Amino acid sequence: MQVILLEKVTNLGNLGDVVKVKDGYGRNFLIPQRKARTATAQALREFEAKRAELEKLAAEKLAAAQELAKKMEGMTVQLVQKAGVDGRLFGSVTNHDIAEALGKQGFTVPKAAMRMPNGPLKAVGDHAVEVSLATDVTVSITVSVLGEHV
Repeated sequence: MQVILLEKVTNLGNLGDVVKVKDGYGRNFLIPQRKARTATAQALREFEAKRAELEKLAAEKLAAAQELAKKMEGMTVQLVQKAGVDGRLFGSVTNHDIAEALGKQGFTVPKAAMRMPNGPLKAVGDHAVEVSLATDVTVSITVSVLGEHV
């Protein structure tokens, strides 16, 4: 399936690229998320007519993400969870918990933006977490998990 990318997609291409993707990926993810459009002759003409507008929107989105990244750089988020005496948590700290804590501090970040390569945090202490604000904008924050002994 040939699609026109309407925004930059990681590991696929930039705005305006015509790329070949598997049918399911195009139909079930790219097109419903409005990240791409089926590449037909008419769609290519319409895209070229709107290209400047789409590039301007993409630049504004990138600038907003970079501004937010500057504010969040080096930030520490504290979360209190119930823990045992050995420092292991009863449960875990997930991307949802971190997004909620950031929301309380005034940063609206979707939970899908959290990059936790080792999965949920299951121990007391400081943990580095990457937050992906846009395709090219990631910021590192520290999540400090404090234990509440039962």
